[in-house]
Parts: sequence; C-alpha cells; structure tokens
Amino acid sequence: MQPALNMQLTQVLGEEATLLVEAPGCMRRQEVLVGGSPAEQVKALMDLLTGKGTQALQTPDRTPEAPLGLCHADSRIPRHRAALLGRLGDSKELGEPPARLASLLLVDGLTDLQLREHDFTQVEATRGAGRAARTIALDGLFLPLSRVSVPPRVSITVGVAGVGKTTLVRHFVRLWAQGQLAKDVSLVLPLTFRELNTYEKLSADRLIRTAFQHIGESSLVVGAPTRTLLILDGLDQSKTPLDFSNAAACTDPKKEIQVDSLLTNIIRGNLFPEVSVWVTSRPGAAGQIPGGLVDRMTEIRGFNEEEITACLGQMFPEDQSLTNWVLAQVQANRALYLMCTVPAFCRLSGLALGYLYHHRRGTPDAAELSSPRTLSEIYSWYFRMALGGEGQDRGKVSPRIEHVAQGGRRMVGTLGRLAFLGLLRKKYVFYEQDLKASGVDLTLLHSAVCSCFLRQEEIPGASAAYCFSHLSLQEFVAAAYYYSASKRAIFDLFTESGMSWPRLGFLTHFRSAAQRTMQAEDGRLDVFLRFLSGLLSPRVNALLSDSLLAIGEHQTYRTQVASLLRGCLASEAAVSARAINILRCLQELQHTELARDVEAAMERGSLAELTSPAHRATLAYLLQVSDTCAQEANLSLCLSRAVLQSLLPQLLYCQSLRLDTNQFQDPVMELLGSVLSGKDCRIQKISLAENQISNKGAKALARSLLVNRSLTALDLRGNSIGPQGAKALADALKINRTLASLSLQSNVIKDDGARSMAEALATTRTLCMLHLQKNTIGPKGVQQMADALKQNRSLKELMFSSNSIGDGGAKALAEALKVNQGLESLDLQSNSISDTGVTALAGALCTNQTLVNLSLRENSISAEGAQPLARALCANNTLRNLDLTANLLHDRGAQAIAGALRENRALTSLHLQWNFLQASAAKALGQALQFNRTLTSLDLQENAIGDEGASAMANALRANTALTALYLQVASIGAPGAQALGEALAVNRTLEILDLRGNTIGVAGARALANALKVNSSLRRLNLQENSLGMDGAICVASALSGNHGLQYINLQGNLVGESGARMVSEAIRTKAPTCTVEM
Repeated sequence: MQPALNMQLTQVLGEEATLLVEAPGCMRRQEVLVGGSPAEQVKALMDLLTGKGTQALQTPDRTPEAPLGLCHADSRIPRHRAALLGRLGDSKELGEPPARLASLLLVDGLTDLQLREHDFTQVEATRGAGRAARTIALDGLFLPLSRVSVPPRVSITVGVAGVGKTTLVRHFVRLWAQGQLAKDVSLVLPLTFRELNTYEKLSADRLIRTAFQHIGESSLVVGAPTRTLLILDGLDQSKTPLDFSNAAACTDPKKEIQVDSLLTNIIRGNLFPEVSVWVTSRPGAAGQIPGGLVDRMTEIRGFNEEEITACLGQMFPEDQSLTNWVLAQVQANRALYLMCTVPAFCRLSGLALGYLYHHRRGTPDAAELSSPRTLSEIYSWYFRMALGGEGQDRGKVSPRIEHVAQGGRRMVGTLGRLAFLGLLRKKYVFYEQDLKASGVDLTLLHSAVCSCFLRQEEIPGASAAYCFSHLSLQEFVAAAYYYSASKRAIFDLFTESGMSWPRLGFLTHFRSAAQRTMQAEDGRLDVFLRFLSGLLSPRVNALLSDSLLAIGEHQTYRTQVASLLRGCLASEAAVSARAINILRCLQELQHTELARDVEAAMERGSLAELTSPAHRATLAYLLQVSDTCAQEANLSLCLSRAVLQSLLPQLLYCQSLRLDTNQFQDPVMELLGSVLSGKDCRIQKISLAENQISNKGAKALARSLLVNRSLTALDLRGNSIGPQGAKALADALKINRTLASLSLQSNVIKDDGARSMAEALATTRTLCMLHLQKNTIGPKGVQQMADALKQNRSLKELMFSSNSIGDGGAKALAEALKVNQGLESLDLQSNSISDTGVTALAGALCTNQTLVNLSLRENSISAEGAQPLARALCANNTLRNLDLTANLLHDRGAQAIAGALRENRALTSLHLQWNFLQASAAKALGQALQFNRTLTSLDLQENAIGDEGASAMANALRANTALTALYLQVASIGAPGAQALGEALAVNRTLEILDLRGNTIGVAGARALANALKVNSSLRRLNLQENSLGMDGAICVASALSGNHGLQYINLQGNLVGESGARMVSEAIRTKAPTCTVEM
C-alpha cells in the first residue's frame, strides 16, 4: 500500500509542494569556460545581461582563427530555451496553466491583513474571496499597462502558502522557452531562494556565471538580448531577510557581498539596472521590499467553487461515489470549504478524506470515523494515512499497531523538533546542517512516513534542501512534538533556558505556548496553537491513540486548557486576530459553549446583554464563520459604541453589514469612517438606517468614500442628515468609483441637498440607485435633478416618493425622460401630481425607451389624466410595471387603461387598488384580458367591483393564459362571485396567486373554490382570510386539498372557526397536503 500511497502523494501534492526546478546551471561553484580571458568572458556576459556593449558584440573584432567567444547571441538563446525545457522535464505534465494562473489579480500593494497575519487567517478573514481588482494575463505580466506607461522593472507576485506560486513560475518559464509568451523578453533566468540560501557571499558576476554555465561553451555564437528577466522564486524561504534600510549600496558587479545585500542591490537597481526582476513570495515576506521599489504587484487567487469540485474530481477519476462523498464533506463544513480555496490544502484534505472513506467501509459505526469537523481531525486522518496503519482495533493493540505507533512517535521525534524550531525562527527550508543540528536521524528521511511530510530537492553543487510539503504540515508536526515534549520537559521549550522547576507539566507549557502566540504580532504561531489544542479533543485522541497519543490522556487536561484559553480573552479591549484565533482553538478543542451562547443570543436578538471581552471576541469570530453572517452580518438593535469600537478591526472583512437602530451618533461615524478608509476594507454593503446621524456624521462617512474601493451600497435612511451632509456625500460621489446605491430616504436634505446630488449625478458614472424619499424636496430641487438626468447615463433607479414636487416637478422630469436613456425605475408616489403632471409624463413615455417601472401611487390623477396615460401605453413598448394605486381614476379612467391593454404588449404588472372602481371597470378590464398576452399581475383590491366584477374577472381567466396573480381583497365579492371564480379555476392553468381576503364568499363560495382545487394544478397561494367561511367552509376547503398537489400556501384566518376548529382544520390540511403551509 505504501508505494502506491507515495505515488499518489507525489501526483497530488507535487504541483504545489515540489520545489522549482533548478535554474540553468544552478549555483554550481565552477568557472564558466568560454573563449577569451576570464575578464573578457565576465565583461561580455555582463554586457549581454545589461544590454550594454551591443555594438561590440554585433561587430566583433577578431580574426577568422580566433576562438568563438560571446559574439553572436542568435544561437545562445535557443540553447538556453532548450536547456530550460530539459530541466523542467516533460512539459506534458504541466499542461496549460489553469485560468487562475493564466490571469492574475493586479493589486495596489499589500493590505495590513497580508502583512501581519498568518496565511490561514488571511483566507478565513476574507472567506477565501480575492480582492476586487482588475486582472492581468500572464502574457502581459511584464508589458506596459497603457501606451504611455513603461514596462515594470520590479514585479512581485504574492500568494498564500500552497496557492501555486512555484507552479506559476514553472508554467511561465516553460511557455517562454517554447516561445508562446513574453516574446519581448529575450532571456529568462529563473532562480530560487532555496538555491541562494546555500551561499553566504556572491558577486553579481558569479551569480550570472552560474546561471549561464550550461551554455558557456566557447563555440556558441552569442547576440545581445533586448530584455532580460531575472526570476527570484520564494522570497519567504530566504535564509536571511532582505534589509533595505541597512544594506550598503554596491555598484561593483565583481565584489563579493552577502547574498541578501546582493539581492537588495539588484532590486534597487544598483546592479543590473536594465534587468527586470520578478519576485514571488508569501504576502508577509513580500513586505520586506519597500513599496516604492515595486512597479507592479500581482496576486494569485485561490480556487473557486468550480475549481474545488474539479480538483477533488481529478483526485479520484475512477470512483465517482468517492468523489461525491468527499465533495459533500467539504461543502458541509464551512471552515474546511474556505481552506480548500488553497489548492495544496484542497489536495491534502482530499487525500485524508479519501483515506477515511475507504477506512470507514469496514467499521462505519465507529465514532472516530464520523465526518471531520475540525482541521485537527483532517490532519489526524492524514497522519494515519501516512503511517499506513489501520489505527486501533476495538481497543486491541496488535503487533501491527505497535509497529505503527512506534513509527509515528519516531517520525514526530525525528522531524518535530526541526518543525518547531523552524516555526520559531521563521525557517521553512532546511539543509543537512540544519537536520544534524536538530538531531534528525538522516536514515529516516527516505522512509515512507517521512516522505509524506518532508520533501527533498537536490541542489547541484550543494547539499539537498528539505521542506515540509505544506506549511500547515510543519505546524501540525511541530504541535505534535510540543505536545509530546511538554509532558516531560523541565525547561521552556521556546527558549530552552530558564528552568521551570518545580512548576512542571503540560499545562505550564501550554500556557507558555498560548502566551507566545498572543504576543506574536505576525500570527506565525496561530495555527500551531490550534493544532496543539486540537490534540486534546476527544475525537483526535481516538484517531491517534496508540499511534501518537495515549488513550484518554486528553481528559486530564481538556477542561483546564479550555479555561486557560478563555482566560486569554479576558483583557482584550479591542478584538484582535489573536483573540479570534483563541476561539478557533476552542473549536479545535471541541469546547464550543461560548460560541453557542453568543450564536443563540444573535438568533434571539439579545446581543446587547453580552458585553464581556470574551463575548465580543466570540461575536467577531462568528462574523467570520457563521453561514448567516456570510450573507449579512445583522447587528441591529444590539450594539453600543463601546462594543462597536472593540469590533472595528474585524468588521473590515464583513461583506454586508447591518447596523440599524443602534442609536449611533456622529462620533461613531468617525469610527466607521476609519474602517471604510482602511486598505483592508472588504465591506460591500452597509446599512445605518434609523440611527441619529446628522451632518457631521455624514461628512465623516463622505471622507471615507473618497478613498474606499469596496463599498457598493450605503443606506442612511431615517437619520437627520441635512443639506450640508448631502453636499459632503455628493462631493464624495464625484470621486468615488464603486458606490452604486445610496439611500437618503427620510432625512431632511431639502432642495439644497437635492441640488448637490444633482451636481454629483452630472459627473458620476457608477451610481445606479438613489433613494430620496421623504426629504422635503420641492419643484426647485427636482428641476435641478431633472437637468442632471439629461446628462447622466448610469442611474437606473430614482426613488422620489413622499416629497412635494407637484406638477411642475413632474413636467421637469418628463422633459428629462425624453432625453435620458438610462433610468429604468422612477418612484413618484405621494407627490401631489395631478392630471397636468401625468399628461407631461405620458408624453415622455411615448418616446422613452428605457423606463421599466413607474410608480404614481397616492397622487391626484383622475379619469382625465388616465386618457393620455392610456395613449402612452399604446405607444410605449418598454414599461413593465405601472402603479396607479390610490388615485381618482373611477370607472372611466380604468376603462381607458383597459382599452390600452388590448394593444399594449409590454406591461406585466398593473396596480389599480383604491381607485373607486366598480363593476363596469372590472368588465372593461376583463374583456381586455381576453386579448392581452403579457400582463401577469393585476391588483384591484379595495375597489367595490362586487360579484358582477368578479364574474367579469372569471370570464377573463377562462381565456387568459398569461395572468399569474390576481388580487381582489376587500372587493365586495360574495358567494356568486366566488362561484364564478371557482368555475374559472377549474379550467385555468396559469393563475398561481389568488387573494380574496376581506370578502364575504361564505360557505357556498368556499365549496365552489374547494371543487376547483380538486382539479386545478396551477394555483400556489390562496388567501381566504376573513371571508365568513365558518367551520363548514374551512373543512370543505381542507378536504379538497387531498387531491391537490400544487398549493403551497393557504390562509384561513379570521373565519370564525374557533381555536379548536382552527387546530382541527390545520391538522387536516397538514395530513392531506403536507407540503402546504396553512395559517389559521
């Protein structure tokens, strides 16, 4: 089994874990043997690299008998390309680069999260989502971004551990060597920091000679390249950090200096100023290079959902049931799913879950074989897979198990100290001298168990380099080592000094680890502490008993460790990433009481009662991990200023944040403005409705909008923002390029504020939705808005209801609509618009080709105003929704609208409630519906159409095949009208919603509708609330549902059936139609 396992590991983990192939002639310590003296060779190579001395190279002064030196480059470059391809091996193994590597994110520097936090924390805090950034194709990575810009000299590509940085470089080098991309680059020199680590000192000359050694034959004809690219892969693996502040300047290419100083001088341009430099690194290490030296920064995104599915599918191509099971486990665990956006982790999890799948076939009921819930459980399964054993056998320890246990403990003892000290020293690549210093048994390095964790790369001319297949494996092995060593060590394992006698024991060492982790500003010990905590969980103990852990030993420490971890949260004023990591440690420990308490409070809406530091940290943790908060973090009615202030660092990463009705005043807006101004801010939507924000708070938010690049929706309705606050927000809109929706509903911006918004609309190209309801805006303000609409092309929705624009404002907007070709929704509800104003709007509808939704609710439109509106509907072919609720149409106005419906082929929704309509209006509309094939929703509620009108609607339903919703609430309909509707429903196959609330259909009407329900298959919702059905009518309807399989909702409230009758009817409906929701 083990050889096959190793082969699978190589295939699956190899892409991310295999070290970059050695650069041409990788760092060998021999001289380059080419024609001419050594000095001439070096000079020619340097001139070739920097593009200098071109003329001398093109017209060499030599005799025919002179040896061919570095004279003609035409044949050298093809040889160089061939050598690179040879070192890359079979190019078919690489294939074409996946989409996420073929197109990188073009980012503007590193965020604080990337600079300060562990890679896992970066993925978890951002929920695996990349930054909103433009992309750049791999082929254009080193090209100018525009015609007026220049190619970048120093480029950095960042990505978390295991995302594919080395794979990206391999793809690039292969495609360049094959002539498929970067054709403007004549020479590519790929180097890794793993190679460079083997040198203490190097000169620029020597660096280049080693890179060119494989093509140094004297017979080669060399020419000068137009552009050279030096690749430095894996800055995070550098033995010595790059110190740009203290590194001495060096311009002498022959001078031997420390390798880190050599690289800083190359990046600064003191050496090889004409050479382009491409550095790849994990984000934290990339911060060593000053931003002022970086011309272009790109980022590799992780897997998306489709890529996770494809990756797991490729791992088990011959077993679809296994693939489906593994994918289901990943999708069921949100924390696991987020981490699977990292390709290397996705493959590692796939291996562990695949092993679990095969292992549980024999004993599917064993508790330890249930689906993993934590990272520690995933890595424990990987550990068991690496050992190749079957774990424990119902408590019996067989010789095979003893052998496995011995191998597991020996492996941890061999590699654990190396892994642990590496974490402390930020060392992730190890050489033979490191292994010897850590007491590693070199004979075990090639064992099957070690090969699952540690990978080896041969460095020509130097000892081999070793690294863990993924950073997280180093952390897991380090935690296992610390767990084992801390039970017997009498000194601080972090310093190996300061004897702790007589306070010995595991808890003392665990406390030390927790304290060190909390103090580590870069978070490098976070995941280590998670694994250390996870080793104490019952399920991990069951998984690793007799192979690494002693059976049941977790019971001795688990409760005390949980208390110790919770104690780390007691003094946290502001919730830091370290505090959230403590909550993740408690999750690994499977001690989740604190999280459950806060989650329950969130569901009850009683978060205001939980104000302790531990509760605040738990709330911040839930904002990251909760499925509910992933869609929207609703913190309305529960936050004080102090609690909000403590949460600010973690609110950055909420995509949608609701902070309504928290009595927040202007000083809180200063705090939120600082969050929105942060480079790390990922907030896309924020709602601050119903607070106490005035002009000063609006100005603070406006200042943040000047620099924010993530926010797309800002809801400020129900505050006290006046003209000055509106002006500040409008000025920000002129500059901001991301905000698409702004709501100032129910404020007091007045005409002056509307004028400011109009000025913003004249320039903005991103704002799509603007809500200005209830802002005391009159004709003057709307006139300026209308003038802006004549220029604006981005605004799609304008809500202007409950102002005082009158007919003058309606006329101004009508003139704008004749010109504007972008607005789709216009709400003019409650604006004192009469027939004069609607006539102007109707004229605009005759020519406008973009407006889809128009609300004229609660105005003063009479039958005279309905006439031009009807003519407009005959001409218009874009308006879909028209709301004329609560006007004064009467029958004559409705008849005019009905006449238009015979010709109109666009309108899908028409609201005519509260318009004093009677039976003649309903008859006209019913006749129109027999011809209309587009209207899907008709609302006639609160109109006294009576049984005669209901019968007219019923006749329409017999022939109409488009209408899906009919609202006839409070329409004076009795049993005859209901009987007509019932007969129509027996033949109609399209109506889905029928609302008859507030009528008097009685038992006879209920019986007619019940008969229809027995045969009707289209109706989904039926409202018979308050219809005097009585018990007989309710039972009649309930009985009919046994043969109906389409109805999903029925309302029988207010029908005088009594409490016991309601229970009986409800139970009958649930029995006969279990999928139907009933309200009684």
